[in-house]
Amino acid sequence: MPAITAENPLALPRVTAPADARPRRVLHTATAPSGFEGEGFPVRRAFAGIDHVHLDPFIMMDQMGEVDYEAGEPKGTPWHPHRGFETVTYIIDGAFVHRDSHGGGGTISDGDTQWMTAGSGLLHIETPPEELVVSGGLFHGLQLWVNLPARDKMTGPRYQDIRGGGVRLLTSGDGGALLRVIAGELDGHEGPGVTHTPITVIHASVSPGAEVTLPWRPDFNALAYGLAGRGFAGGERRPFGMGQTAVFGDGGALTVRAAAEQDSRSENFEVVLLGGLPIREPVAHYGPFVMNSHAELVQAFDDFRTGRLGTVPADAH
Repeated sequence: MPAITAENPLALPRVTAPADARPRRVLHTATAPSGFEGEGFPVRRAFAGIDHVHLDPFIMMDQMGEVDYEAGEPKGTPWHPHRGFETVTYIIDGAFVHRDSHGGGGTISDGDTQWMTAGSGLLHIETPPEELVVSGGLFHGLQLWVNLPARDKMTGPRYQDIRGGGVRLLTSGDGGALLRVIAGELDGHEGPGVTHTPITVIHASVSPGAEVTLPWRPDFNALAYGLAGRGFAGGERRPFGMGQTAVFGDGGALTVRAAAEQDSRSENFEVVLLGGLPIREPVAHYGPFVMNSHAELVQAFDDFRTGRLGTVPADAH
């Protein structure tokens, strides 16, 4: 898992929760079902079965792979529309090419992130680069959907290309965890992602047997998703691991611990930590559109059908 690392984590700024911060207890854990997306790449639906009240402002998250493709096997998605939210694509292994009808796009790999604000609407496509299709190879990543409040649903589309080297690197108090802040803020340290909705997105690598307790905004929700390995959530050490999400309750500190022994596929317990300020508005979600009402969904489909969300660039046919 070659996402951005640090030669000496002990030289990084250290983050610890205040001693008087109220710990967040684990409400429950959920196991992601597996499926296929786009032209057939495997995904785990990380938030399946979790009540939206615990997810808001997040809509869904797919773990893409981990899969080791043979030559000719890598697959992507066809051109498709979005409106009313943001997509965050984080690549851990392999590479992905993004292109959209608003002019955004590029290739991301090994720790890079593409942040696309669909807003009022666009078309986009995500595919493996030609060289990965020809050679095959390891592919692993995440795609997170972040809702937009009603006031921003029809904002102009925006594209952010966040290179892995630009994420904010931190460590836990004892140096046992490497923390990559992709977006939001952790203990005064800000990640590079610019968000409409206040959120925090962190990829943590926790060494075997190590425990990390982070300060967490009391007005944010809190989720931990296991990318690889196994460990525990909360001070009560609720077991969870790869393909599972731990949902935390209220409080000002969040704890994750890695099991003393990890499986052969992962040296560390790899975890994505998510938090956000709930929007608390009605959600009308169908397919590629996330709006506030059924009427707005109908309008989005009509705008897509009539080409008002954009058209596929001529050189893409």
